[in-house]
Amino acid sequence: MSNRVNNLIASRVSLAPMAGITDYVLRSLVRRYSPEVLLTTEMISSEYLAQTLNGRSGTEIFKRDENHSPISYQISGHKPDMMRKAAEFLTQYADMIDINMGCPVNKVVKGQDGCALMRNPELAAELVKAVKEGTTKPVSVKFRLGYTFDEMNFVEFGIKMQEAGADFITIHGRTRSQMYSGTADWTKIKDLKTAVDIPVFANGDITSIDTALKCLELSGADGAAVGRGALGDPTLLGRISHYLKTGERLVPPSMEEKSIMLKKHLDDEIKLRGENVGIKFMRKFYPYYLAGFKNAKTLRTKLVLEENYENIVKIINELRFVNI
Repeated sequence: MSNRVNNLIASRVSLAPMAGITDYVLRSLVRRYSPEVLLTTEMISSEYLAQTLNGRSGTEIFKRDENHSPISYQISGHKPDMMRKAAEFLTQYADMIDINMGCPVNKVVKGQDGCALMRNPELAAELVKAVKEGTTKPVSVKFRLGYTFDEMNFVEFGIKMQEAGADFITIHGRTRSQMYSGTADWTKIKDLKTAVDIPVFANGDITSIDTALKCLELSGADGAAVGRGALGDPTLLGRISHYLKTGERLVPPSMEEKSIMLKKHLDDEIKLRGENVGIKFMRKFYPYYLAGFKNAKTLRTKLVLEENYENIVKIINELRFVNI
């Protein structure tokens, strides 16, 4: 499996999965500027797959284009049989199946999914084995340093996942109790990297080429998984992978280019979800796109309250002449 995995992660950069964020539209936008990076879907619940779909395909969450490869489909759950079935179903779309063992959100952890699995390594290993049974594709695991600072079991946990059959690991340099606060500890990741034989990507606080380089240096990881850093700048992953390949720094998008990307993002969400839902869905992205603009706060408030498409486009078009 190692050659197949190495081909999928050859760019040394991946899009980290983010629930309600890394949807079909964002994945497509990232792919447009980053032809080789590993894309990852948002988390897909194995329970949802089993109960709601009954094997029906075609919903937005699975949607992909030809050029989306390499792409990893992330699943969550704590029942081996359901996880195996989810892997079977998603194999038709995926180049890799990723198991979420890192999500820190309360409702996920309460259901014994996500980072709760770090407190139950035996079950976590069963899930990896079950998913391996359900797919012919490589299987990866994403987790954190531990559940709390007193339970930093990421090294033992990683070894156990490898023994269960995991082909690849992505680790977020925070504990569950930190959620997304504080800073990611990239240096700790080195302990995991030296303890396992499978590739390891480091995740957390990668927002630029320089932070990616620092992260790789301190962690010794094989690559970088970029999450929130890609919001408001879908070119970031491509710029990091280009630098790692060539040593050349491509310039970040200008304010004018960012406003064009924002408009494209909005239009594509509307195309996917319909105008009403698409406009509301986009509200979470405005702060990221507007970072660096003069009067960003005022503009954001205007955009978040606006429900009329023409008015939103007018505000976005006016952005092009600000700060240029």
